[in-house]
Amino acid sequence: MYILQEMRRRRIEVNVELRKAKKDDQMLKRRNVSTLPDDATSPLQENRNNQVSAHWSVEEIVKGVNSNNMELQLQATQAARKLLSREKQPPIDNIIRAGLIPKFVSFLGRADCSPIQFESAWALTNIASGTSEQTKAVVDGGAIPAFISLLASPHTHISEQAVWALGNIAGDGSTYRDLVIKFGAIEPLLTLLAVPDLSSLASGYLRNVTWTLSNLCRNKNPAPPIEAIEQILPTLVRLLHHDDHEVLADTCWAISYLTDGSNDRIEVVVKTGLVPQLVKLLGCSELPIVTPSLRAIGNIVTGTDEQTQIVIDSGALSVFPSLLSHHKNNIQKEAAWTMSNITAGRQDQIQRVVDHGLVPYLIGILRKGDFKSQKEAVWAVTNYTSGGTIDQVVYLVQAGVVEPLLNLLSAKDSKTVLVILDAISNIFLAAEKINETEKLCLMIEECGGLDKIEALQSHENEQVYKASSTLIEKYFSAEEEEDQNVVPESTAASYTFQIQGNTPNTFNF
Repeated sequence: MYILQEMRRRRIEVNVELRKAKKDDQMLKRRNVSTLPDDATSPLQENRNNQVSAHWSVEEIVKGVNSNNMELQLQATQAARKLLSREKQPPIDNIIRAGLIPKFVSFLGRADCSPIQFESAWALTNIASGTSEQTKAVVDGGAIPAFISLLASPHTHISEQAVWALGNIAGDGSTYRDLVIKFGAIEPLLTLLAVPDLSSLASGYLRNVTWTLSNLCRNKNPAPPIEAIEQILPTLVRLLHHDDHEVLADTCWAISYLTDGSNDRIEVVVKTGLVPQLVKLLGCSELPIVTPSLRAIGNIVTGTDEQTQIVIDSGALSVFPSLLSHHKNNIQKEAAWTMSNITAGRQDQIQRVVDHGLVPYLIGILRKGDFKSQKEAVWAVTNYTSGGTIDQVVYLVQAGVVEPLLNLLSAKDSKTVLVILDAISNIFLAAEKINETEKLCLMIEECGGLDKIEALQSHENEQVYKASSTLIEKYFSAEEEEDQNVVPESTAASYTFQIQGNTPNTFNF
């Protein structure tokens, strides 16, 4: 039988695998390629300069930026921003090589000329949206503290550009994320949202701040400092009640990052009381919100039984029929992964899975899900057989788990085959206790399962052939000599699996 550590260890493994697989679900960095209204860079009108600035070469930009003429510096910076904002292959490296970054960073401090602050902020945002090397050039130029100062700019479009730039820098990885936090970005960022009603903020602005906060929660090895998380969480809880779909999606991603760790990390999130709202969002039909809220719920149930219980008590299980039969394979897979961590819990928690009618959905995935989902459903079933009561295991057999489980023994993946053999072995242990071993043997034989188990005795994986040989020796070796008359009368369609000593509780297949 799989011991508890094995279940817990597997939770971590799968977590890592799922995280890797979903790396691109939320943008790490974003480039600003929008065109702003003409007055955004006021007093300089965009169209007045279009002819001039659109075609500047990098050399001309360097010349303009290094001139002592404010007007020319602004035009040159704007020309750089336009080059960096073009859709195809912006010349980021040429701009960096030309040594323009320190100059742009110095322009961020020019409070006497807000248009140049804005243009340089936009240019630097787009440089920081590139590779790690390009982001590094922006950080090395001293941009982090300069951008943090700009968060308090009286001009919203400038503070928003600073928010965006800091999001790109933090999105690069743990090191820069922690540097942004260390320079003191969190408090001024949260101050931007310290309004009585979030709906009073422009939606694009609120989305940008939310996305940047989510990047401050992102990445592991190391995870963000716990104090920083505790500082951000109350705002995330507020954002989780907002009505903008993009804000909700990025907030759910933030929570999924924060719950992707040790039990004490999960606890910090759970104790804010946000689980019921997360479950509510899990039940909405918007895929960009369902995906990260399912990830977050899935992460929480990798924690303690008590943390899992909070998810159950919040009504999460009633959403799972639709998740386990979702048209998107990835949702099915993550839902089955989540179930596997709930069935690794206590017997009363397994019973809640039964009571919500989720076993047939898991069996449905075993029958016809895609292989990644089937692997997760196999774990869910094996964990169930490992920790469930005899009655619960009997119910699982009655629900028709045996045949689809055995059919998956032909999988190429040795680990999955081993996990299935473990489930079969657990089901036999239950059958032995109620003197139904023979009936189970028959059932396995009838659906072609015995041939599959026998075939595994020549499997290349040592653990697989040992496990299959053990099952054959223990339960099937004597059957040739047995008198056929002893076999209970049956038709191919119907066997009974009785619980001895109970009220006549008969389960028919």
